[in-house]
Amino acid sequence: MPTPPERPPLSPCAHQDLIDNVVARFAVYARTRSARGSILGGTMATPRQEQQAFDDLQDAVARLRACTG
Repeated sequence: MPTPPERPPLSPCAHQDLIDNVVARFAVYARTRSARGSILGGTMATPRQEQQAFDDLQDAVARLRACTG
């Protein structure tokens, strides 16, 4: 029975750009979510902005999973 080809081992920093992108998108989402209830008009986030930040975070996570899984 043939063995499946082995994957080369990944270095810890092989996907660092993707990881950094997920962390950055999470930070944006967290700021947007916390601004949702802000009483200051200039910092208040709309539900649409919050949803866009969440969608961007999900996309970044999906790209990371696709490259590591």
